[in-house]
Amino acid sequence: MAKRERVMRMSVEQPLWRALAGYRVLTVLYAIGLFATAYHRFDRPWAAVAFFAFLLVWTLATLPKVAGAANCTKGFLAADLTVALAGILLTRVADSAERIESGGPTLPSIWTAGAVLAFAIKGGWRWAAFASTLVAAANLVERGAPTRDTVHNVILVWVASIAIGYVVEVARASERTLARALEIEAATRERERLARDIHDGVLQVLAMVQRRGSALGGEAAELGRMAGEQEVALRTLVSGGLVPVSRVSEDAALGAVVRAVDEPDDEDPGGPLDLRALLAPYATARVTLSEPGAAVPLDPSAARELAAAVGAALDNVRRHVGADARAWILVEDEPDAVIVTVRDDGPGIPAGRLAQAEGEGRLGVALSIRGRLRDLGGTAELVSVPGQGTEVELKVPKDVRGKART
Repeated sequence: MAKRERVMRMSVEQPLWRALAGYRVLTVLYAIGLFATAYHRFDRPWAAVAFFAFLLVWTLATLPKVAGAANCTKGFLAADLTVALAGILLTRVADSAERIESGGPTLPSIWTAGAVLAFAIKGGWRWAAFASTLVAAANLVERGAPTRDTVHNVILVWVASIAIGYVVEVARASERTLARALEIEAATRERERLARDIHDGVLQVLAMVQRRGSALGGEAAELGRMAGEQEVALRTLVSGGLVPVSRVSEDAALGAVVRAVDEPDDEDPGGPLDLRALLAPYATARVTLSEPGAAVPLDPSAARELAAAVGAALDNVRRHVGADARAWILVEDEPDAVIVTVRDDGPGIPAGRLAQAEGEGRLGVALSIRGRLRDLGGTAELVSVPGQGTEVELKVPKDVRGKART
């Protein structure tokens, strides 16, 4: 079954956009209420009424614009900031000179901070510094002269917006790092799966051709030598490989894009498989299979991977011990797990040999056995005593599919 490519767009700032949309609605209502309580103190209240009517319509109509980074364009940001600046400057026309000089609020009041915060979330701290500087200049013009309250409010908006913009930039960098890590993990898992399949087939065929060619001599020896070179090259490829560069949106505010390969959902419509049926073909005159009298049900994908790991263990016995080696397979059906033990009567594995084999790119135990069990949430334990053979214990939890989903 073909694999599915899953495309995920990560955006840690989406909650900020939702908070900004709520902030804009609440602050426009606050500004209107503030005006209503001091209506009689305005010199030209009709100018303020006209502005607030426009501001309310503008705020509600532009809610989709602040629903996410994709809709919040540079044109909208410029228009939104223009509305805020116009409201600040219009305060001198609508309000009385006494209220302005005594530190009365501007018409848009704290709604202006929403326009600046949109710049911060969309473009980072540099955009926030630009917008807050324009707001500061408009406030100074509206007051006519800097006062303590005006300077305090200007600095507060300036620092807060720049800080939020910086946090957004840090969050985006972390987001890209996480996306890269997820993609490396997905690529590594796929490479390990391919390495297992290659080890189970191609590499073993090449190794057999090399041995047989060397034994026959002549032209066959040359063929065996070439097969050996290709085996080494292929082992190097599957043990290393390239990890694709993580995708990043052209617009940083849209978040990082991760492309991962999903394993096919190969659930058998008939339900769990009986592991005994998959292990039965391994029983030969030299391989003894001991199994429970009742069925050993297991998730189809887990059963196939476990059977493949058993096959890889038997291949190692034939390759390293010899074709005449004896092996025993023991299947145990525990309440929460299935345990399969593969034991041989060979000379055992010298200390440090497995680590040396992995360094040489020989990944039979690392990938074909341990890699399969690790992906299933199980374990593979290998015990070898020189002169007493080798024993491989494979353990797979019965709720393997439930673990994979969580």
